[in-house]
Amino acid sequence: MRMSGLTKLVNVSHGVRICCESLGKLTLQNSSRNVGQLLRIHQNTSPQVNMGALTFAARNFSTTHSRRDLMQFFDDPKNWPENEVKVGRAWKLDELRIKSNKELHQLWYILLKERNMLLTMEHECNEQMELFPSPERLDKVKISMKNLETVVRERNKAYHLLETGETGERPQRLMANSLGIRFMYRSLEHVLPPFMNVKWMKTRSLGYGGRAVRKFLLQYREKLYNEKRKAKNRSRNEVMMLLRRNPNLDVDLLRSKYPDVDIDKLKSSDKVRGHYIPKI
Repeated sequence: MRMSGLTKLVNVSHGVRICCESLGKLTLQNSSRNVGQLLRIHQNTSPQVNMGALTFAARNFSTTHSRRDLMQFFDDPKNWPENEVKVGRAWKLDELRIKSNKELHQLWYILLKERNMLLTMEHECNEQMELFPSPERLDKVKISMKNLETVVRERNKAYHLLETGETGERPQRLMANSLGIRFMYRSLEHVLPPFMNVKWMKTRSLGYGGRAVRKFLLQYREKLYNEKRKAKNRSRNEVMMLLRRNPNLDVDLLRSKYPDVDIDKLKSSDKVRGHYIPKI
């Protein structure tokens, strides 16, 4: 039975090839529309082939509409003279988490195609000194792609933790560059291990020191501390104004939104009281 089925498949493939060769430059899409013509031609060339199998094979010829121009890299022409194009918001994490892996795969390529189109339109508008309509579309696409990548990384991490007990992410470690600024270094794969590639390690082992570097690090850390202090004061002032305008505001909601602010200590101070509340 297997040999007869294999012989029938070979005969069908040979018959389809003869039909395509006899029709000349007929495209796949046109051949699927002219199944009857294929059957008539094939009856004259190979009458031993099963007609039902040939009809089934001819239906598999249908393809999407082929476009051989570059207009897919450009936006719809009716949006070119517009100053604003109405679009939706970016994809959220909660919306992407409920989708399957196949849907995420398809959505990634849709967003990638949209990003390429927007980058092409932005470059062309800059070259023609025209206004790029709704430039926030590019930011929304980038945010959606970032959220999608985050969801995929979460699933990969959960899978590796379940199967191997490890996250599967590249190992990271805290390192310092030539100026002494610390950063998280993600390990990469190399052809040779470090102990065998001593020459390359010597060219990359740049130390830091000296009076100028110490002064730079002191000012750099002071700048980071000031930014952190200003952000904390800004959050405290926002909570203070919210409590002053809304004395019965939910405290748990404030704690979740402003985790760095001591709300209990702030409520006991006089700064959160309104002018209508007398001091005791």
